[in-house]
Amino acid sequence: MVKIRLRRTGRKKLPIYQIVATDARARRDGAFLEVLGQYTPKARPHKVELKEDRVAYWLSIGAQPTDTARSLIRGTGLLYRLYLKKKGKSEEEINAEMQKWEEMRKARLMRNLERKARRRKAKKEAEAKKAEATS
Repeated sequence: MVKIRLRRTGRKKLPIYQIVATDARARRDGAFLEVLGQYTPKARPHKVELKEDRVAYWLSIGAQPTDTARSLIRGTGLLYRLYLKKKGKSEEEINAEMQKWEEMRKARLMRNLERKARRRKAKKEAEAKKAEATS
């Protein structure tokens, strides 16, 4: 069985993962069939680069992505694009749907950033009150 999974490269404390198609029996950093992309988790925001046509090919012939690889592929929108193709949508419809998807993704990211900012502000205020009460 062919799996799409991560292969660790990079140096100590600075991981870079290659997204590869490999035999399920191979070791994590062992033999692989093809490099499909790269994932850099330490970059802010993290960076995922994929060869979308090759990922689509491997998925079409039955390769199974691991949970992490699936979430990275999903984050780029490739799984949604393949789903729309399988449903028989035209290229124009797919592009329109992908634009909507991208807008929703950006809105979700902004909501999360705003939520984090509110939590940081509330935490600072609580610490200030605590420091004021103890002095």
